[in-house]
Amino acid sequence: MTHSTHAVTNQPPPLTEYDVFAADAALAEGFARHVAPEVADEATAELRALGRAAGSAEAIEWGVRANAHPPVLRTHDRYGHRIDEVEFHPDYHRLMATAVEAGLTDAVSRPAGQLRRTAGFLVWTQVDAGHGCPVSMTHAAVPALRAAPELAAVWEPLLTAHAYDPGLRPVAGKAGAIAGMGMTEKQGGSDVRANATRAEPLSEPGAYALTGHKWFCSAPMSDAFLVLAQAPGGLTCFLLPRVLPDGTRNTFRIQRLKEKLGNHSNASSEVEFDGSTVAWRVGEEGRGVPTIIEMVAATRLDCVTGSAAIMRQAVVQAVHHATHREAFGGPLVDRPLMRNVLADLALESEAATTLALRLAAAHDAAAAGSARDRQLLRIAVPAAKYWVTKRCTPLVVEALECLGGNGYVEESGMPRLLRESPLNSIWEGSGNIQALDVLRALQREPQALNAFLTEVGQAAGADHRLDAAIKGVLTELSDLEGIEARARRLVERLALVLQGALLVQHAPPAVADAFCASRLGGDWGAAFGTLPGSLDLGAIVDRAAPLGPA
Repeated sequence: MTHSTHAVTNQPPPLTEYDVFAADAALAEGFARHVAPEVADEATAELRALGRAAGSAEAIEWGVRANAHPPVLRTHDRYGHRIDEVEFHPDYHRLMATAVEAGLTDAVSRPAGQLRRTAGFLVWTQVDAGHGCPVSMTHAAVPALRAAPELAAVWEPLLTAHAYDPGLRPVAGKAGAIAGMGMTEKQGGSDVRANATRAEPLSEPGAYALTGHKWFCSAPMSDAFLVLAQAPGGLTCFLLPRVLPDGTRNTFRIQRLKEKLGNHSNASSEVEFDGSTVAWRVGEEGRGVPTIIEMVAATRLDCVTGSAAIMRQAVVQAVHHATHREAFGGPLVDRPLMRNVLADLALESEAATTLALRLAAAHDAAAAGSARDRQLLRIAVPAAKYWVTKRCTPLVVEALECLGGNGYVEESGMPRLLRESPLNSIWEGSGNIQALDVLRALQREPQALNAFLTEVGQAAGADHRLDAAIKGVLTELSDLEGIEARARRLVERLALVLQGALLVQHAPPAVADAFCASRLGGDWGAAFGTLPGSLDLGAIVDRAAPLGPA
């Protein structure tokens, strides 16, 4: 029955069938800035293809359904045999297959490998953030495994393969493999040295039997996990496969799946190792934290990138809505106050994207032997992880508000973005852990501060507000009394100065001017939408629009 009152008017059209990569000026320009000319055409074409896939109605529905139908734990089969399997919706596997085939688990086999996967991760995570967890851990396991060359020889080709091959089978017969991680225990949390899981040596060299419990083990259907346990020589890193080389299943008791605020497409679990669980040592006994920190450093960059992706998608939805929604006599986007809010959100998003790409390029340079880039990452990664992930949630809240009541409804997609937004701030060490990590780098590795100052110094003299902010950081560092209590303030300023330096060098003048005026110059309120009215806000909003200016 048709009701005469039910005429659908003044509703924005669906934002689908667009190129998520090419429509993001900050991402496309930043990638072009960092990528080597000899691989630029090939890499850009790959990202354009992934961008079109990410903007398709089909992929968007994959993300919706994978979250609407979360994983289900099956502890036993119909006959009573213990199987400890997690079933995922078919669309989760489609998301994973696209990510793996696009090289998002591989930072080492191609030129500009980290830059390419970071750009791709930023694009594809906008479809669904949950499956990004195993994608991130798989790529990050590779540098840690290199502490055990014999294990790396077997596993690295599978972890970096552009082939998704799910299912619990011996890896010798698989085209590709996925890795997870199990560090957190209920009594320790971030204090992994308090871990109580025990590792007893077996007769086979390098093999151990594990007994203990992991409070958070994400993606439990992965082929293998890097875990920490107390060996006779102290806390040690181990590789724990789900299926042993002889084809039998390792003892990996999944006690339950976590019911989480968000990240519903991904399974997070509690697992038990009962003394018959077999794992192989990675690195020396007692060197567990230095070994697995290679994995943590890589996943922290993905926390920055994942937050940048959520921010970008939130901004895209807000700008798209305001462009097509009529209110108070014209398009919402033309109202001065709404334009101020959208421009402020766009600034935050562009700064996050620009920083993520610079860190990715530094990873590639460090892998190629650049000591300065390796030292820069020592401060810049935890600082970026602290600040960008912290900014994600308030940005999503404000973007959701731009859609009004429509934004509060599940069908808009904004509530899912909001539920995802706090995760990257918690994963791989919450805010205090990142701030303390920066302090350790400043106190123990003075060359890291030199690398940071060299980086931001490239923009010296370009903007007086940036110059003043750099001097302010040096003033903070000159007084080390009670520095831990001021650590968050210091790390925030480090991140903002680095973002400002990058934008001053590379962003359009309207963007750089607005960022320096607000974030560095102090002409900014406590909420988004308080930029100085004298700025070119229209240019900033137009740059952020997914389909270009209306």
